[in-house]
Amino acid sequence: MIDWPTIFGGAPMSAVAAGVVLVALGCRAPAELVPGVTSSFVAPVAWNAILHRTGGRGLDIPFKAFPVSWQDTGSGVFTLALTSTSIGLSAARAGARRVVALSLACAAAAFVVDIYLY
Repeated sequence: MIDWPTIFGGAPMSAVAAGVVLVALGCRAPAELVPGVTSSFVAPVAWNAILHRTGGRGLDIPFKAFPVSWQDTGSGVFTLALTSTSIGLSAARAGARRVVALSLACAAAAFVVDIYLY
């Protein structure tokens, strides 16, 4: 079972990774950066809090180079949902393609951080 120190240790790493990826993609607008980074912190906390509460355990696949689990996938999915909503609402003029691209970038960052750093 995932514990609270791990949850609150990993979520900031997801947020920082998402911020780095967003900046690398040329994102400079606060209306895109702030909700992207914030959502990349909040979503993994929310998902992992559910796992903590329910006693859920991740099941890693037996491939050392990419040891993905359902827990990792959930962090990415929750991040995708929250970032697409929050960036879409705060940066309404950005256009759907940009919102989706930025949201996918944040979700990928959270997913990869969860796989390798939690």
